[in-house]
Amino acid sequence: MSAEPTPAIEVRGLSCSYEDVPVLENVSFCVRPAEIFFIIGGSGCGKTTLLRNLVGLEKPTQGKVLFKGRSFTDADPAERREMLRTFGMLFQSGALWTSLTLSENIGLPLEEYTDLPGDEIREIAAFKLGQVGLSGFEQHYPSEISGGMQKRAGLARALALDPGIVFFDEPSAGLDPVTARNLDVLITQVRDTFGTTIVVVSHDVDSIFGIADRVIMLDRSKRGVIAEGTPTELARAGANPKAVEFLTRRSVRPV
Repeated sequence: MSAEPTPAIEVRGLSCSYEDVPVLENVSFCVRPAEIFFIIGGSGCGKTTLLRNLVGLEKPTQGKVLFKGRSFTDADPAERREMLRTFGMLFQSGALWTSLTLSENIGLPLEEYTDLPGDEIREIAAFKLGQVGLSGFEQHYPSEISGGMQKRAGLARALALDPGIVFFDEPSAGLDPVTARNLDVLITQVRDTFGTTIVVVSHDVDSIFGIADRVIMLDRSKRGVIAEGTPTELARAGANPKAVEFLTRRSVRPV
C-alpha cells in the first residue's frame, strides 16, 4: 500500500483570538494536494480569521500551519517570503488597485517576487488575463469592467506566479448566479489544468455542492470544526444537525 502524500496544507492545534477574546480553539485539519477544499459556517464562526492565519496576515496564539510539511508559522522572514511566493490569494472584493490598469495589477506580484524585465512582466500579465478570459483588456482600469470581470482579473493576479495553492475569500460575493457559476467553472479549470490546491471560504451552497471535494464547517459556539467530509456526507440525515441545516436550508431540530 502506497503512503499518503504529504498534505498541501496541515493545520495543527491552531488557536487565535482578538483582544484576548477566543475565536478559534485547537483547530486541526489537512488539505490534500490538488483538492478543492471549502471552509464553511455561519456568520462570526471564524472562517475569515482562519483564512488570515493560513496566509500569514495574522499569527495564531497557538498551533502551527504547515505547507507541504514545512512550518509556515515558525519560518524565519526569508523562508516565509519564499513560501509566500508559492501561493496566491483572491480577496472578496478582488482588491485591484483602481489607479492601475489590469496589466499593471497582474504585474505587481511579478515585480515583488521576481527580477523579470518590464516587457516580460507585461507579456506574462497578458497571458494570465487570457487564461481567465480577459484577453484584450490589458489596458482597462478596474472601474471600466464589470464586477465579475474584476473577480477574474483578481484571479489572474493570484495566478501570476504559478502558485501551488490559491486561497479564495467568498469568491461569489456580489456576483449574479450565472457569473458566480462561471467563476466556479474557472476555479475547477485551474485545479484540473495546473494541479493547483484550492482553498475557498464560502457560504454559497451552490458552489459548495458544485465544486467542493471536501468541506470543514466551523461553529461560533464551539470555536472550531464541528463537521468534515464531502458536501453530500455532511448534508445526509444523521450528520451534524448544524451542517445539515446549513447545506439543505431546512431545520432538523425542534422549534
